[in-house]
Amino acid sequence: MNYWLLKTEPGCFSIDDLARAKKTFWDGVRNYQARNFMQEMRLGDEVFVYHSNADPPAVVGIAKIVREAYPDHTAFDPSDKHYDPASSVGNPRWYMVDVQFVRKFKMELPLPSLREQRGLSKMELLRKGSRLSVQPVGRSEWKIILKLAAKHDPGSDRCPND
Repeated sequence: MNYWLLKTEPGCFSIDDLARAKKTFWDGVRNYQARNFMQEMRLGDEVFVYHSNADPPAVVGIAKIVREAYPDHTAFDPSDKHYDPASSVGNPRWYMVDVQFVRKFKMELPLPSLREQRGLSKMELLRKGSRLSVQPVGRSEWKIILKLAAKHDPGSDRCPND
């Protein structure tokens, strides 16, 4: 199993929106490295949902991959804000995955507090200048963040596949 982090702006699509939807496609990724990470995602991989452009930005919950990468249909639609005329059904440039809500943390884990945690210094999210909307999370980083979440939500610090 691999672990990931997906960034979303809470004003566009929040963890609460995902909880209501239960499952959704994660579309609109228009960065090649982020797209490549999406293509590496496998069924059952777990994902931290991260609210970017929030005050403060924070890890807010967990989702899981329920459908592996497939062409992002929004790239083919000229009326969609994610339209890309260079992408076509026959030659897709962009991909998306389907994610399913797992849980919302009782307390958000804000970026400043993550920066203070030993063991997270090499995490992609905390790397200076990192702006990727899709990024890998190491197993040890995953466990550290789950332990932080557990301080406010006992029983939430286990890795489901341990």
